[in-house]
Amino acid sequence: MKNLIFIALAIFTISLQAQNSKKAEALLNEVSSKVKTYDNMVIDFKYSLQNNAANVNQETRGDVSIKGEKYLLNLMGTTQMFDGKKVYTIIPEDEEINISTYVEEEENNITPSKMFSFYEEGYNYEMDVAKNVNGRNIQYVKLTPKDSNAEVKNILLGIDSQTKHIYNLIQTQDNDTKITITVKSFKTDQELAKNLFTFEEARYENFYINRLD
Repeated sequence: MKNLIFIALAIFTISLQAQNSKKAEALLNEVSSKVKTYDNMVIDFKYSLQNNAANVNQETRGDVSIKGEKYLLNLMGTTQMFDGKKVYTIIPEDEEINISTYVEEEENNITPSKMFSFYEEGYNYEMDVAKNVNGRNIQYVKLTPKDSNAEVKNILLGIDSQTKHIYNLIQTQDNDTKITITVKSFKTDQELAKNLFTFEEARYENFYINRLD
């Protein structure tokens, strides 16, 4: 009898977990589908990095413009641009530019252009807590890497239940470093400069250009 009860409870638990996972998947698909309807996105955000054990607590602001796979990111005094083929990292303080060819198979980080689709492969997901943030209902989805050797322990993706836009992303790494990106302004279908995602080498004649490949 005890074995039957245990089996029944196990089946019930597995069923609940499956339902939870399907709800999370459905919500993430709503977010992804909505983002794909936009021609471009311009996002201002707050970036914070925290590791209590190492007594590290950094906070700054950044902005990113995204159009398809292309993006222009400004963060911590550095500009990174992806034109669809190459990644340009411009460091004005050092008057240095690093240029590398983007290889998708080797890209493990969540790039701006992948922020709304990175979870489609390599993660298990489940619904997490819901919070009221200044009158907005933010539903969190917890993402856990399928790769047990991944440096990322888990990711919490906060989604505005009304707009289906991402409110924030909280990434916890194996060393307990926590990176939080919080969206402060989200604009879509903006009039972007035609050369926004074009690297113009002539503008950086005094810079050292390091071609990595």
